[in-house]
Amino acid sequence: MAEGDALSTHIFGVQLGGYTVESLQEVSGLTVEEDVVEVSQVTETGKPVLRKQPGAQKGGEVTLTRGLDQSVTFTTWLKETLEKGAVAAARQDITIEVKDTEGNTVRRMTLYRAWASKWEGPSFKAGESTAATEKVTLVFEEITVE
Repeated sequence: MAEGDALSTHIFGVQLGGYTVESLQEVSGLTVEEDVVEVSQVTETGKPVLRKQPGAQKGGEVTLTRGLDQSVTFTTWLKETLEKGAVAAARQDITIEVKDTEGNTVRRMTLYRAWASKWEGPSFKAGESTAATEKVTLVFEEITVE
């Protein structure tokens, strides 16, 4: 890939702990944000000054859209929080990798201590032949971008 070429973002993968998430269609809502700390000070001449500086990094949310399938590992992980309420047991590190056209990882985002906070099932409509998908919202505490 030549420098300055945009990546084809349709080539990506997601790892849940040590397992690959199958039938993945979309990852959305991936953001990094920090608190902004405002500090009011007064100069030696008495002039008020307002300074802004970075604060703590915020956690976030990301939504995975995937084909509804028989993935036992992913479904079991969802049940830990959505049915059992076992957030501590369900916390996993999630890795999202963007790959170039040759399959080499060029960007890696790791979401630390993620757990499923929301599940949305497929829509059903008589006579329609669309793929059944599920959406899972993941909450994470920290993110790194490599």
